Amino acid sequence: MPLTFLTADRAFDAAADEVALPFDDHDQWRRPYRPGPWRVSGAALLLLLASFVLLAAMITAFAGALPGAGLCLAIGAALIAAALRTLRMGVWVSRHGLRRVGFFVTVTVPWDRVSSVRTVQQPVRWLGLPRTVQGQALIAERQRGESLPSLLTDHNADFLSRVEAFDRAADMVETWFDEYSRG
Repeated sequence: MPLTFLTADRAFDAAADEVALPFDDHDQWRRPYRPGPWRVSGAALLLLLASFVLLAAMITAFAGALPGAGLCLAIGAALIAAALRTLRMGVWVSRHGLRRVGFFVTVTVPWDRVSSVRTVQQPVRWLGLPRTVQGQALIAERQRGESLPSLLTDHNADFLSRVEAFDRAADMVETWFDEYSRG
């Protein structure tokens, strides 16, 4: 009884079928890098806090104070939504353009309206806090000369202490720009 799901044999068998893999679809929005440990741990802490708040909602509901339980339930749902949005934040690319997802605002720019994507040395925010340090940032400029806020920095929650990962992600976004920009 071969257990191909536990081995790499399945990859060689699938290559013979010439079936496109799901991540080969360039029309789907995808993040060209993995979320960093700071972002994932922050979301995990928010989910842990949400579990305690939801437990408090259940205890409050069993005690008979339904308005208090409803408030705790709403706070727990808001914490879960914040954790999911935190994990969603970052830069997403597809054949259609470049998308910068922030906590409150998402900006999508088609590739034909982007004039350049490049890495620059500049003061960057450390973990999104007001404190700035000298670092690298990936910036994109629109056709009219206005630039988007920094797409990636080497001191944000995805790349703090991961310089190689920042370089790979910046190269990947620049490659997408080179491939799909018409200018």
